[in-house]
Amino acid sequence: MNPCVVVPHYNSKGAIRGVLDRLQTHGLPVLVVDDGSTESERENLREWCRESGAVLVERPANGGKGAAVKTGLLEASSRGYSHAIQVDADGQHRIEDIPRFLDASRRDPRALVLCTPVYGDDVPTGRLVGRQISRVWAWIETLSFAIADPLVGFRVYPVEPSAELVRRGVLGDRMEFDLQVAVRLRWLGLPVANVPSEIGYPEGGVSHFRMLSDNVKLSGAHTRLVLGMLWRAPWILLRRRAP
Repeated sequence: MNPCVVVPHYNSKGAIRGVLDRLQTHGLPVLVVDDGSTESERENLREWCRESGAVLVERPANGGKGAAVKTGLLEASSRGYSHAIQVDADGQHRIEDIPRFLDASRRDPRALVLCTPVYGDDVPTGRLVGRQISRVWAWIETLSFAIADPLVGFRVYPVEPSAELVRRGVLGDRMEFDLQVAVRLRWLGLPVANVPSEIGYPEGGVSHFRMLSDNVKLSGAHTRLVLGMLWRAPWILLRRRAP
């Protein structure tokens, strides 16, 4: 395995600095993809990346979290990395659990490794409800219970099949990306490993989730995935029966 870390970033108000500090302890190459942040934010980010040794990839304009991760996956592919660990820039993810995620990848290098979120008392109720709805739809879309949570952005991608989905242009640019890439990789027959990890909501943290437009995009993505499942269903079921 030759893993790297991909961190999508957009105006994190300095939160990414702590993430980069915590990532240094793991000795992994880090690709930070800035998604059109303000110039003052980007200047600070350039300095923090120099200090931490991270590679900074700058997108000229904001395209969305999915667009930033797609850029990161293509960059990881071009640099020859086999696996990409996605973590958010806002500090919600428990960076200390990265070795556990990599262990799951080593056990099965083909697997998509997803975070099963363990929430504390600080989780917004709306997030819990929305995630449960997406879990049920993901089970329908894949005709399996393989995906424990399709939305948490703490995960490990096998780079080449994921980058190929990016090149095919079948993945969205915003919050629907995490859902789509998980379901579509499952459609390709990739196994899924689910690793529990705590998700925090730091006080004063920055969220770029847009309640109305992103929920509309997620609903549209679920609709398209269900329709895609219908004509794939015979192959999905046949693959499950195959030895």
